[in-house]
Amino acid sequence: MESAIVIGGSIAGMLAARVLTSYFEHVIIIDRDHFPRQPGSRRGVPQASHQHVLLLRGLMILERLFPGLTNELVAAGAPMMDMGRDVEWLTPAGPALRFESGLTMLTCTRDLLEWSIRRRIAHDTRISLIPGAEVFGLLSSQDASRITGVRMRWRDSHSSEEPGPMGAKLVVDAGGRGSRLPSWLNDLGYSPPEETVVNSFLGYASRTYELNQAEDLSWKGAYIQPAPPEVTRGGVLFPTEGNRWLLTLAGLGKDYPPTDEPGFLEFARSLRTALFYNAIRHARPLSAISGFRATENRLRHYEKMAPWPEGLIVLGDAACTFNPVYAQGMTAAALAAETLEQCLEQHQRKDSIGHGFSHRFQVRLFAVNNPSWLLATSEDLRVRGTVGQVLDWRTRLMHGYMDEVIGLTTRREDVRRVFLGAMHMLNQPTALFQPYILLRVMAGKLGIRTRSTSKKTLQSAQDRRATQP
Repeated sequence: MESAIVIGGSIAGMLAARVLTSYFEHVIIIDRDHFPRQPGSRRGVPQASHQHVLLLRGLMILERLFPGLTNELVAAGAPMMDMGRDVEWLTPAGPALRFESGLTMLTCTRDLLEWSIRRRIAHDTRISLIPGAEVFGLLSSQDASRITGVRMRWRDSHSSEEPGPMGAKLVVDAGGRGSRLPSWLNDLGYSPPEETVVNSFLGYASRTYELNQAEDLSWKGAYIQPAPPEVTRGGVLFPTEGNRWLLTLAGLGKDYPPTDEPGFLEFARSLRTALFYNAIRHARPLSAISGFRATENRLRHYEKMAPWPEGLIVLGDAACTFNPVYAQGMTAAALAAETLEQCLEQHQRKDSIGHGFSHRFQVRLFAVNNPSWLLATSEDLRVRGTVGQVLDWRTRLMHGYMDEVIGLTTRREDVRRVFLGAMHMLNQPTALFQPYILLRVMAGKLGIRTRSTSKKTLQSAQDRRATQP
């Protein structure tokens, strides 16, 4: 029986396991934690108490892999919001336009989302979950050119009987930020991968509330966007299941929000608008205030490693982590699973997972992650004190362009709609360089006033695009 092993039972690992069931008879997920029976926290996801935004592209992938999941989450109380109509968004250029966009998103907690996926996984007879165990090394062929399994032990058990080695045709490292794969590869004679780390020193502090008059609000969610380098503070207030509201305050450049009650409230009051402060100052707290500061962007360049062992791939945060302020992580995990699915399908047509599959996957994954990586790291370079990269003229030029685009989103519905589509990864960031947007950015730079694009002109442009091959 051909089997695959997935190291890590978080979202990236579970999505990879679901994809692997179409190509392997048995898929085994190994995780250090014991999973809660109901939605709840666990040690392996220390950031779970903070805002987690599943972008629309990610939700679409999850719904395809787990049909009916969206309805299950809504039935469990997960609110749905139209990103254009329901979110009060204060951009660096002012309030974004609000309108019916058709781009809906769920705002449930990470705990509910992960538990709902895990429940599907647990009922899949092709998948076995092994909780409370840790992988401490890899099995390999004699020349270490192929990975053949893992070395595993119980993490918390006092049992004298250890699980021992476990063989597999494919090993997937989805072990998250704390992945120890570089050390395991070093033990087999491979050089550790190059790493790129860009850190703007973002910190979070979050708390759950019951709002006294939530029904009187003119919005269903609110986002106060930082505007570095001058304005380093911001935050998100979204509803979650159970008629609760989760407020996450954020500070860039080591302007960390406090986790004590007076400091947390004062930080909320200090934002560019009193929106959050007014919402929570008389609200009933439902949780303690929790903080989180491990937020650097980290890219391990596995795509550059040559040679690379067959039978091993890396995805999720184990390969590339993003500053979570840009809300890309869970959707990036979904895109990684989709990339794995595409690679496996291509190789299945050739009858087997042949020579070079593992390295080709890493190259493909790098290409998929790269747009998100460039967005996160270039935006972090707006923050004074960011380390890991230098603010060059190209990045300054891009900052200037995006500043003009953001300004347009406060005045033009068509630009705002394209921006939201790019933000939700429904199209590439290059969509923001469409001619009619580019012309208005240039006009703004030159101080030229332009009339709004007519519906007739927009329709004509769309018709021309539709007829192109």
